[in-house]
Amino acid sequence: MSAVAPTTKSASVRVVQAAALVVVLGVLLLATQLAPEARSVVGSMAGLGVLLLAGTLTSELMEILKLPHLSGYLAAGFICGPHVLHLVDHDTVQRLQPVNGLTLALIALAGGAELKIEVIRRCARSVLWATVTQSTVVFFAAGGCFLVLARYTPFAQLEPMALFAVAVLWAILAVSRSPAALLGIFAQVRPKGPLAEFSLAFVMLSDLVVVVIMATAIALVRPLLDSGAEISLSSLRLLGHELLGSTALGVTLGLVLAAYLRVVGKNLLLMLLGLGVGMSELLRYIQLDAMLAFLVAGFVVENVSAQGPKLLRGIENTGAVVYVIFFALAGAHLDVPVLRTLLPVALALCVVRGVASFGAARLGSYLAEDDPMVRRWGWSGLVSQAGLTLGLSIVVVRAFPIIGDAFRTMAIAVVAINEVVGPILFKLGLDRAGESRGADEPEAAPSSVA
Repeated sequence: MSAVAPTTKSASVRVVQAAALVVVLGVLLLATQLAPEARSVVGSMAGLGVLLLAGTLTSELMEILKLPHLSGYLAAGFICGPHVLHLVDHDTVQRLQPVNGLTLALIALAGGAELKIEVIRRCARSVLWATVTQSTVVFFAAGGCFLVLARYTPFAQLEPMALFAVAVLWAILAVSRSPAALLGIFAQVRPKGPLAEFSLAFVMLSDLVVVVIMATAIALVRPLLDSGAEISLSSLRLLGHELLGSTALGVTLGLVLAAYLRVVGKNLLLMLLGLGVGMSELLRYIQLDAMLAFLVAGFVVENVSAQGPKLLRGIENTGAVVYVIFFALAGAHLDVPVLRTLLPVALALCVVRGVASFGAARLGSYLAEDDPMVRRWGWSGLVSQAGLTLGLSIVVVRAFPIIGDAFRTMAIAVVAINEVVGPILFKLGLDRAGESRGADEPEAAPSSVA
């Protein structure tokens, strides 16, 4: 996470970028109005290109407002997507979703390669206390809020015990974070300091804990949602198989990748693309966790070999494209009708989760005796939610079809809000802590922080 010298762009450059964005979107919109069949052409042949171009230009303009590039990617995807300009229609968004397999693979590889053993050792106490406080405070706050607001949700007609089971599943979902959003901010500002180290270690490691807790909870609450079901250990056995298998495959993949980087070291981009596409599909077929496997692979390359910097450089060369694709697609995929319908409840759930995350972060930092900047801004990286949270919601949908559609709809509404707000807060925290590229001077460290 080496620092990069800040670069500033003149007002004339910004004007040219804004004009280019307006011209590009205007020409495409005019084309689809004059020749409606062009929309299908754009959708089938150039949808990805539209998102890439619009996302890149919009992210540059976001720098004027000191907002993260991710906000620009999301905004571009939303504006070009099915609910605003219709330059990329719903069918195209669905067809492009498999591209996320590649992007998530590269994001996980980068995350693993950023996790150095010495960083984990330095942050071990902080991560331990943060995991305990976040997993308890956020869990009970989110679950309690869900029960209070249940009458305004699609679950209002459930029996009390079934509603309690849904609240437990929702509370676990609230504890999850977004590795993709965190690494997207890292790719932009290349932060260096205790806040960046803590955020990286905590988000990467705590989400593994969430995956385990969710699988365990599904096995335990099944009788509450299905009167004919009994508590079964088969889910726990499947979880153990998935975790051990994904870890073992990740270690093997990491060793192979390290050997390739050392012996060959050429055409790394093609190698990464092949791994991202091919291995993601293979892992999905054999029911292993692709994100965990690639995370472990990156960790092995960084800490077992001397090829970590080379791997990171290769991923960084594709970084801009990877994050534009992932978050522009996320923006295009935002379900506006769902969000509009559930907005009051979703906002309340997000606010309670955010406040609970803030309180738990301050408590954990106090117990761990963290650096003052981690105490003050450690919460800022814990708001974002994205692909992992939606992935967990899909697991719940498959396990309990009776509540599946409603549960996923709620998850989409909440994630949509946290996905927009979270990256902005994290970049603000890094800027105020003085750890991001081109950040202002850090705040004066207080003598003590409650």
